[in-house]
Amino acid sequence: QVQLVESGGGLVQAGGSLRLSCAASGSIPRINAMGWYRQAPGKQRELVAAITSDGSSDYADSVKGRFTISRDNAKNTVYLEMNSLKPEDTAVYYCNLLAGLMWWGQGTQVTVSS
Repeated sequence: QVQLVESGGGLVQAGGSLRLSCAASGSIPRINAMGWYRQAPGKQRELVAAITSDGSSDYADSVKGRFTISRDNAKNTVYLEMNSLKPEDTAVYYCNLLAGLMWWGQGTQVTVSS
C-alpha cells in the first residue's frame, strides 16, 4: 500500500508563486512515475506535470515555462514549483504515483486571485 500526502497549497495573487510537495510512503515500487493533476470546479481532472524515477518529465501546454516538476528519490517526494500563477490555475491539485497500479493523494487547494 502506498500513501501520498500533499502540502503547500494556498491563496496567492496572480503573478505569484507556490511550491507544492507530495511525500510518498509505504511499499513504493522502485520504478515509478509521479505527477500532479488538477481539477477545477465543473471541469475534468487534468494532468499538469509528471516525472519518472529516472528524471524524465512532461508538462501540460498550459503550464510549460511556468511550472517545474522535480523529485527527490531518496525522500520519495515530488515537488511542483509554480510561478507566474494565473487565476485559471485555481484548482485542487492532486499528487499521483503510477507503478502498474495508481495511487492518489487527498488533494490541496490552490487559489489564484486576480
